[in-house]
Amino acid sequence: MHVIVIGGGISGLAAAQRLLTGGAEVTLLEGSSRLGGKLLAGDVAGSAAVDLGAESMLARRPEGVDLARAAGLGDALQPPTTASASIWSRGELCPMPKGHVMGVPGDPAALGSLLSPEGVERIGQDEELPRTEVGEDVTVGGYVAGRLGREVVDRLVEPLLGGVYAGDAYRISMRSAVPQLFEAAAGERSLLAGVRGIQERAARNAATGPVFMGIEGGIGRLPLAVADACRAAGADIRTGVTARSLTRAGDAAGGPVRWRVATQSGSVLSADAVVVALPAPQAARLLADEVPAAAEELSAIEYASMALITMAFRRADLESVPVGSGFLVPPVDGRTIKAATFSSNKWGWVDAQNPELFVLRTSVGRYGEERQLEREDGELTEVSLRDLHAAIGLTARPVDSVVTRWNGGLPQYPLGHTARVGRIRAAVAGVPGLELCGAAYEGVGIPACAGGGRLAAEATLASAGPGGE
Repeated sequence: MHVIVIGGGISGLAAAQRLLTGGAEVTLLEGSSRLGGKLLAGDVAGSAAVDLGAESMLARRPEGVDLARAAGLGDALQPPTTASASIWSRGELCPMPKGHVMGVPGDPAALGSLLSPEGVERIGQDEELPRTEVGEDVTVGGYVAGRLGREVVDRLVEPLLGGVYAGDAYRISMRSAVPQLFEAAAGERSLLAGVRGIQERAARNAATGPVFMGIEGGIGRLPLAVADACRAAGADIRTGVTARSLTRAGDAAGGPVRWRVATQSGSVLSADAVVVALPAPQAARLLADEVPAAAEELSAIEYASMALITMAFRRADLESVPVGSGFLVPPVDGRTIKAATFSSNKWGWVDAQNPELFVLRTSVGRYGEERQLEREDGELTEVSLRDLHAAIGLTARPVDSVVTRWNGGLPQYPLGHTARVGRIRAAVAGVPGLELCGAAYEGVGIPACAGGGRLAAEATLASAGPGGE
């Protein structure tokens, strides 16, 4: 069975890896000059290795860690050295509250240092309010604000969701983005009671080990290691090759269905099946002729852009070394940066490679804030330094900075996203030999993408019948 995987991000690479273990012949096409998608390792100040994209993965969901181990990176997996993050709210750094589910507390007292007394009192009204029906879907911000007050959303839920989706809590689907919270809201009259139920179940089923995991040298090593393992298993991986069109030939009456992929260079490849692991806009263009219903839905998925500003400072220039792993920023305060990560504190390997440097990074850009990213690299660095000065008193100048822009980097999960994905899946289900995977569907994190790629591969293998593996 020959399968063409279109897209060399972590979803496509995970699909290729699983296809190869199932005995398939794999050709992977990546339109850009490199593999990895939003995972990118680089350096700052000429000697400090850093992640210029995603820097960690959820370890409690196993697909990402399992993929790293399968690619030979098991010994390089490292948890954060510290997870003591803060919220920079109303000009003060407040410790990240404990005991919450994506910013929603089980106990109002947990947010006492972050909220006003009126905000804390408003949370308590939840258990007296009548039930809020959530129907098929509801926005995270709208539902939580209705139950607990806007201050909880604005001061905690927004910055936490912004770190994952670069989105707007008042647009983001609770069913898609925080499904456990949606289930709690559907099953309980009180949101606080629902969150306590989530926490109790988590305590009973508590998994051992760290919540998050990184990789020594950067999480950006993961796609390269997976690609190397795939090549060793016989995969043909081609970068700089863009799929221009996708067509079927043959049918049940006239013979087996075959897929033809025409590339931008004019070559045509043929395969028994295709896995499309592209962002929604590119997938829509590729499926427009063969699966127009799926293409129409895919073209409606919006994306947010962001930039990461990575800076290295001489420790000798710092009046004091920042503490903790970093901080999140509520958008309601009108700051430019939405988060800061103190990489030298958070990752032991970053600190060990050059103890004379202190590395940190900021992020800029949320859905609807594209104008922020129209600034030049130098201006993004300067505005980050101004916000860092206001937040932690930083006055030193960096010895080097790197600005990495992720234009259209994060798919948005607005109200109704789960239903949209269902319609896309239904349209594709009627087309033999075609599977989709990627961050646009059921999750944006590394484990979700790796898991989606694996499931697409397994469905492809299963379609070959009993001899498929």
